Amino acid sequence: MRHSAASRDVLILTCEHGGNAVPRAYAHLFRGAKAQLESHRGWDPGALTLARHLAKALDRPLLAVTVSRLFVESNRSPTNHRIWSDFTKGLPREERQRILERWWRPHRQAVEEAVAAEIRRGRRVVHVAVHSFTPVLDGEERNAEIGLLYDSRRKQEGRFSRAWGRALHGIDPSLRVRYNYPYAGMADGLTTWMRRIHPESRYVGVELEINQSLVASRWRQVQREIAESLRAVIP
Repeated sequence: MRHSAASRDVLILTCEHGGNAVPRAYAHLFRGAKAQLESHRGWDPGALTLARHLAKALDRPLLAVTVSRLFVESNRSPTNHRIWSDFTKGLPREERQRILERWWRPHRQAVEEAVAAEIRRGRRVVHVAVHSFTPVLDGEERNAEIGLLYDSRRKQEGRFSRAWGRALHGIDPSLRVRYNYPYAGMADGLTTWMRRIHPESRYVGVELEINQSLVASRWRQVQREIAESLRAVIP
């Protein structure tokens, strides 16, 4: 999918929980934590694979993070205490600041610059942040295959998300699509951060949440269907 200079909407793809790597200098903090790193607490299984598929299918660049969210949470603001896990919250303040500068801030700045550059060209940015969620959390089964998270106060985000949901349903009616589920679209995250910078006339931010159960079944088919539906709503 190529965009001419006259195209109004342009897609930017990100993935904040694409891997579970830990920088070598901090590996000692995670001794014995292999299970946690490989679980949904350490990363979003399937998210980076899907994000790369969308980038290739729609001919768009991808900005992704592959260090574990247990090392530093790339989808949280620096003032949010949840940016640090039990493994890192006890580090000295100066050390945590160095981690932010080296591993958190570059991604945030890259996304800010990519969005700002497209807006300067007169385009409206549709930012899709690709995530996945565990099928069962705290004993409760999540009853959706796909979640689309947005700020309900921003009407353009609502319209875009509903149109995308309808496109997905039209392609595969068996997919259960829910809105602002399993998380709230207005919670602290990268899209929320970007909304503070840009008006809704220039920025539409949506978090795409995929049930990790899909990774184990009909995964290739679902990836194709999501790409097809996204292409339908960003011509």
